[in-house]
Amino acid sequence: MRFAKYILFTLLAALAVGSAFGAPHDIYPDPAQAHGDLAVALKQAAATHKRVLVDFGGNWCPDCRALDLYFHDAANLKALEAGFVLVHVNIGHMDQNLDIARRFEIPLNKGVPALAVLNERGTLLYSQKGGEFEAMRTLQSSSVTGFLAQWKPSRTVPCSVKKQVRC
Repeated sequence: MRFAKYILFTLLAALAVGSAFGAPHDIYPDPAQAHGDLAVALKQAAATHKRVLVDFGGNWCPDCRALDLYFHDAANLKALEAGFVLVHVNIGHMDQNLDIARRFEIPLNKGVPALAVLNERGTLLYSQKGGEFEAMRTLQSSSVTGFLAQWKPSRTVPCSVKKQVRC
């Protein structure tokens, strides 16, 4: 009887700890949502004068999960929310949304996560062509901090109002 109580207590404790930390959630939505999510993000970026940050990856990818943790840590969340509309594009097992990856010049064979940055009008400003974040687990949050700082919008007025090189 004591052993059964011990086992039950251990199982309940494990469940409580798991609930406190949360089970791994899906970062990347169903691949079928990608085109719609991208369209919504572009409209939101145009309305708020932000850039669109397109994150290509999959829920199976530990480096993609590491990148998402870095996006949402204290050092990066404020910059992410202030300057970007984040869109997660699920590439399945390198077999979904390949058209979007091609459109934004993302070579998926170099690995994921891979990022593209678009201006508020949807023009491609940057795409990771060399698998720069492919080994995100070995990088630090500061890698994301630097990336966000480099690609943040330079101002908060629309390009049509104020002509600048980096819109």
